[in-house]
Amino acid sequence: MNTVLVVAAHPDDEVLGCAGTIALHSQSGDQVHVLFLADGEQSRPAHQQQQSARQAAARAAGEALGVTSVQFLSFADNAMDSVPLLQIVQAIEPMIAQLAPDTIYTHFGGDLNIDHRISYQAVLTACRPQPGHSVRRIYCFEVPSSTEWAAQSGPVFRPTLFIDTHSVQDKVEAALHCYATELRPFPHARSMQAILARQQLRGSSVGLPLAEAFMIERELRAKP
Repeated sequence: MNTVLVVAAHPDDEVLGCAGTIALHSQSGDQVHVLFLADGEQSRPAHQQQQSARQAAARAAGEALGVTSVQFLSFADNAMDSVPLLQIVQAIEPMIAQLAPDTIYTHFGGDLNIDHRISYQAVLTACRPQPGHSVRRIYCFEVPSSTEWAAQSGPVFRPTLFIDTHSVQDKVEAALHCYATELRPFPHARSMQAILARQQLRGSSVGLPLAEAFMIERELRAKP
């Protein structure tokens, strides 16, 4: 059994980025924990009521995917760059010490959204490869309307790992529907049709019907 930690900037990023992979981990008996760094609502009007609804959606999505636990921090939405990086790292480190995950999924470091980029930096800092550290694998996921909208002059998401998710597509769609208020009409990148098209694109590029794609940030092996 593996222990997996998903570190996401906002509730819904975990589902948009790796819902199928989470479901597969849970299905195989792994413990999956999700940590949200910002609430995703403080930059919007009437955010307090929306924040409660967003957290309820995150818990419902976690239940649909078989998640073991969901935790929320309270960094300001779309303003994580206003907080010293060390403060964010120090909020993540106790979770890693407590859970001792061997695998972490988090954001791609080149995303347009500033909170995604800060989350990536904080995870890498908290997971410095010191002797005896529990984390052996770090994978970065893409988030529709943040990853592909980033400046093409910067880092580009080039997946090096593909997870076959077609067997858990019903769970993926159930989790997406938990965040119905965050979905948009087609042809927006966060529409159900566009999300499915992305899964099909990632799958077809490696001969699969559906897949989620990741960049491998770190992968330690005892043998080849």
